[in-house]
Amino acid sequence: MHDDIKAALEVLQKGGVILYPTDTIWGLGCDAANEDAVKRIYEIKNRQDSKSMLVLMENPALLERYVNEVPEIAYDLIELTDKPLTIIYDYAKNLAPNLIGEDGSIGIRITTEKFSSELIRRFRKPIVSTSANISGRPSPVSFDEIEDEILEAVDYVVKYRQDDTQKGVPSSIMKLGSGGEIKIIRE
Repeated sequence: MHDDIKAALEVLQKGGVILYPTDTIWGLGCDAANEDAVKRIYEIKNRQDSKSMLVLMENPALLERYVNEVPEIAYDLIELTDKPLTIIYDYAKNLAPNLIGEDGSIGIRITTEKFSSELIRRFRKPIVSTSANISGRPSPVSFDEIEDEILEAVDYVVKYRQDDTQKGVPSSIMKLGSGGEIKIIRE
């Protein structure tokens, strides 16, 4: 795992795109503050850049660096959830403009998965996480379902967990309004 993290870090620092395991399914990732890297993921996925992607962080204490107003309930939800949870926040900041939704929102998930959390901790910035598929096609739930087209388009494919046979499951998604309103988008 150490060599994989080192290699992935080098690619991220140069503005490249990686294919990596997360707390849900395999994802395409890049520096969430690098507009060109984010654009490249949209191109790889053949996806319109008006459809936003989420970012992974490894520590909820960092939320305030990337969201203007973090509702207090967000910290409770993150602490109490027993499965991966993506929360959409209003008023994103300090991220690539083409990553932020047209309404100024951003989806953020705090990962506790060993590889992704260590990578993000060492990178010291959030990383984009979007399913490793061409837009409109099914999301791969294991490494062996990832299409060659994706494997060939990225700058680095993480080796760690490639042989994991456990099927990944996408996260729950909810939107938190600045007044504390909660809207469930995906359970």
